Order: sequence, then structure tokens, then C-alpha cells
Amino acid sequence: MAAPEGPGTAAAAEFARRIDPAREPGLSPEQRRLMAQVEHAQRQRVLQRRLRGRNTLLALGIGALTLGIYGYTFYSVSQERFLDELEQEAEAARARARARAEGAAS
Repeated sequence: MAAPEGPGTAAAAEFARRIDPAREPGLSPEQRRLMAQVEHAQRQRVLQRRLRGRNTLLALGIGALTLGIYGYTFYSVSQERFLDELEQEAEAARARARARAEGAAS
């Protein structure tokens, strides 16, 4: 059985073969320059896509770290009881002062 000849076959895809512009005999300098520009633009697009992915991962990592620090700060502040102890000491001092003032008044 013979392979079908048509627009989607390997024989028809000859136009897509890779060439070296410097060794291709029928290209003018302008065509070579345009090919170099197109290849450069394609490389830049690939590089931008790769960097966009890396930047997204970096942003997610920094955001996660920031939220972690923020959450830990809230957790640790909620665990601190030294202000409660200071308030209890101040209340006890006020009660002693009232008791002394009442004792001195009587």
C-alpha cells in the first residue's frame, strides 16, 4: 500500500526543513538579515515565556513567605500574656492605693 501524497504528508512538508542561511546559495543579504531577525524574535519570545513562568513561581513563593510571616506574627502576638500581667499588677496597685486612701481617711 503506497503512502498517500497530499498536503499533510512528509513529502509535502519539505518546505519546513531547516536551512542554514549562511550556506544557502539562493538567498540575498536582505533575506539572510530578515531570517536572522525572525529567529532572534522567536528566541526572545521563548525566553520571555520561560522568564514569565519563573517570575510567577517567584511571586507565589514571596507571597507565601509574606503570608507565613504575617500569620506567625499574629499567632505569636496572640500568645503573649505580658500585657495582661501588667494590667493585673496595675489593678492590684490601684486597689492597694484605694485601700491606703480609705485607711488614711478613717
